[in-house]
Amino acid sequence: MKGRFWVSGAVSAAVTCVTGVLAATTAPVKAVGGAPVVVELYQSQGCSSCPPANANLNAIADRADVIPLSFAVTYWDQLGWKDTFARPQFTARQWDYARSGGRSSVATPQVVINGGRQTIVGSNRQQLEAAIAAARHEGGPAISASGNRVSVGAATEAKPSTVWLVRYDPRVNNVPIRAGENGGRTLPHRNIVRQLEALGTWSGRGVSFALPATPNPAFRTAILVQAGKGGPITASSRL
Repeated sequence: MKGRFWVSGAVSAAVTCVTGVLAATTAPVKAVGGAPVVVELYQSQGCSSCPPANANLNAIADRADVIPLSFAVTYWDQLGWKDTFARPQFTARQWDYARSGGRSSVATPQVVINGGRQTIVGSNRQQLEAAIAAARHEGGPAISASGNRVSVGAATEAKPSTVWLVRYDPRVNNVPIRAGENGGRTLPHRNIVRQLEALGTWSGRGVSFALPATPNPAFRTAILVQAGKGGPITASSRL
């Protein structure tokens, strides 16, 4: 079974592999308000179409104007190789995006930019760069941190939002794949999400939250303010 893997509410099927086209990196951009653009890649070590998308995310992992996050999903796990980073929570997040965007299925690789309803495959570098350049944060609050607390400032015309803590591993993780579509390959991963936790809610008034202890000092932390369930990300920051 080769190619991109699509999962609907009741039926799953494989379709033709999508290959990527690499292009030169464009100049860094910033979302409106100066906040970094959040790039979420949904992928699996068992997906033969995912390595080009992984490579594109790895290539932008150090850019200051983006927060690239790699979410490993679980629905490939029964097809020959169990992803070593996958969590049901990450699969559920991808489904939240699908429902918010009116889609009846999810797929890998799939990229969501700033929580937007439109998605891209992510294996085409030119398309990825264009989506990043077009991204916008609309009316989001300021995010700041002091000690073990993070604060989200006040803003007008705010929608009820979740304040997410994301911890990810910026190091290169070379994963040997021993079975499945990518069996025999060693795949490099960067910015793999290892912790996703809702700190609380924000509705326009300034709020402050305690930060949980990090499970690994090598992990980095990002804060996302996201409207609704699978809605737009209106503010983001690295801590």
